[in-house]
Amino acid sequence: MNFSKVLLQWYLQNKRDLPWRNTTNPYPIWLSEIILQQTRVVQGMPYYLKFTTAFPTIFDLANADEETVLKLWQGLGYYSRARNLHKTAQIIAFELNGVFPNTYADLLKLKGVGTYTAAAIASFSYNEDVPVVDGNVLRVFSRYFDIETDISSSGAKSEFTSLAKELLPAGKANIFNQAIMEFGALQCVPKNPDCGSCVFNESCQALQKKKVTQLPVNLKKLKVTKRYFNYLIFSDETNQTLIQKRTAKGIWHNLYEFPVIETENPETDETILALIHNQKQIPNVTNEVILFNSEPIIHKLSHQHLNIKFWKIKVKGIISNGIECNQAKKFPFPIVIYNFIEQDWF
Repeated sequence: MNFSKVLLQWYLQNKRDLPWRNTTNPYPIWLSEIILQQTRVVQGMPYYLKFTTAFPTIFDLANADEETVLKLWQGLGYYSRARNLHKTAQIIAFELNGVFPNTYADLLKLKGVGTYTAAAIASFSYNEDVPVVDGNVLRVFSRYFDIETDISSSGAKSEFTSLAKELLPAGKANIFNQAIMEFGALQCVPKNPDCGSCVFNESCQALQKKKVTQLPVNLKKLKVTKRYFNYLIFSDETNQTLIQKRTAKGIWHNLYEFPVIETENPETDETILALIHNQKQIPNVTNEVILFNSEPIIHKLSHQHLNIKFWKIKVKGIISNGIECNQAKKFPFPIVIYNFIEQDWF
């Protein structure tokens, strides 16, 4: 069976009508690729539409301030993508006169553009014969060819890229790359794929050997750190509160939050209450301190599980450098804090 030929036929019959597939303009293609990194299409599509509406050209995005970009990105996670997106837009707009690099090698030089994204833009926009290798591709190849290489190992990317190069029909990189990713997204899905309806069900080695659930092999164990955040939502006599920007490197860099007490281990509510009364950031704290959620909200990031509690605290007088509560909503927050603001504001 000619794998590539069958794959392309399947794609033409089953592909989704996605807006970034109806253009060779590298700007919307690049936007879609950055947004869809580690994000499903159904989740990423509203963000893509928001960004193309707010920033129809690379110059519009470049001229925006970072907080506006982060606010639009709010809820999508992996915020370094948004910051790199903004910085790269400025480089292309102001240093390259708005013209994207037109080769894989030059695209790789852009901030936030790795091998996968560079290959996607180079093939989709310029039809350069370079293969894309993402999670979908790794899964399809592992199963179809019964490859037991650990996809998290150092040599896996090179091995699968070489295989993709062999299968890529010359002059058809744009359609082949989209086809293999679409096949992984729609047909050869991670869990419970419908192998009975698959066009490769007679030639897929994993299916023949009853190994579909065992492939791809991924032996990497993610170390998850637990952190304990107690957010302090101060409210003064004029309904002003206090927010702050996270300027330190790490999670949520340049996003906003309420003042926070972070502890290494889970502490009793009595201990946190004492720390609130002993904190120096806001004087004149009253005895009207209310724990909003007795059970912590567990907010899971890729490598951290955050245990979050919100404390509502009344303050005598006026908070210095305070902000009116409705104004605070306009700033970019981590989604777990924004959801609290939307649902449980004073």
